Amino acid sequence: MIGKLTGILSDKNPPQVVIDCGGVGYEVHVPMSTFYNLPAGGEKVSLLTHFVVREDAQILYGFGSAPEREAFRELIKISGVGPRTALAVLSGMGVSDLVQAIALQEAGRLIKVPGIGKKTAERLLLELKGKLAPDIGVSAVAVNDAQADILQALLALGYSDKEAALALKPLPADVGVSEGIKLALRALAK
Repeated sequence: MIGKLTGILSDKNPPQVVIDCGGVGYEVHVPMSTFYNLPAGGEKVSLLTHFVVREDAQILYGFGSAPEREAFRELIKISGVGPRTALAVLSGMGVSDLVQAIALQEAGRLIKVPGIGKKTAERLLLELKGKLAPDIGVSAVAVNDAQADILQALLALGYSDKEAALALKPLPADVGVSEGIKLALRALAK
């Protein structure tokens, strides 16, 4: 019903903002990724929205980008995942991180998000597999099974997601798991 709001940002109180559109202030719940990119109060802002109507409330959720809104919509389609949980997921990790976690089937990255347990993380991975990357236009890291195993090994050794992903980039596409781990560790040691 309400797809986009453009107006003056009159109040910021995480995770809510108030946008003044022609004298009417709309309360909008936003993920922290959007909140951090908002301008200062009193400046013009434009947010894509998703309108949720429940028995006891009508709530607007706002997003700074179309991929973020699409990821939110895919998340709330999953049984047991409501708008609050979807907002928590998008606040805890960016859309590209979510797409990558789903592509690599990494439940551990989702469990790090507050409010997401092991079972919910596994359900998210199962339900979202193949749904986000083509629809939202975010390029996921193309990985094969060997690269996924190498990445998991690096994460288990204590390297961060970014370090492990950077170590994977220069590896040949057809590298074996053991050889790939050796090459990645050499690259990380430099």
